[in-house]
Amino acid sequence: MISISSDAQQHFVKLLSSQPEGTNIRVFVVNPGTPNAECGVSYCPPEAVERTDVFLPFEGFDALVDEVSAPFLEDATIDLVTEETGTQLTLKAPNAKMKRVADDAPLIERIEYFIQSEVNPDLASHGGNVKLIEITEDGFAIVQFGGGCNGCSMVDVTLKDGIEKQMLVTFEGELKGVRDITDHESGEHSYYK
Repeated sequence: MISISSDAQQHFVKLLSSQPEGTNIRVFVVNPGTPNAECGVSYCPPEAVERTDVFLPFEGFDALVDEVSAPFLEDATIDLVTEETGTQLTLKAPNAKMKRVADDAPLIERIEYFIQSEVNPDLASHGGNVKLIEITEDGFAIVQFGGGCNGCSMVDVTLKDGIEKQMLVTFEGELKGVRDITDHESGEHSYYK
């Protein structure tokens, strides 16, 4: 369910060494399955363990996941990343905002899942997002940008060289293109002025 890199595992073991005996970590999702989903990791002392928790054994500790968060943490990864600004834990959970859909689900569901798990996490780093409005009968995905993407001068590049390219590969033979219906003219509706 959750992959934790060896560096992150060592980091957790070190952190847990200063906690009361029997303390493990808890990985969770607040508001799972919604656009406002947030993932987190916290200490989990023995008295906070729930009967329905899922136990994931690692070297030197267990990761506990509550039953509500579990389906939204499929394919999640935790890593310890070192950058110029320092070292930090990163938790990536592509299914936090929406449960994984079956490979044979209707095209609109698979595209919505793709947007929520692959596209929007990248756009969020710039304060933006995109939502699927519809799939036309002739095979075009109609999308609308919001947040920092609304009024952005690079939105055409983001759409054609990023989103559309990815979606045409992922949904080859099912999708002909992606069209944007966002009004990007500057004004009260724009995120940035």
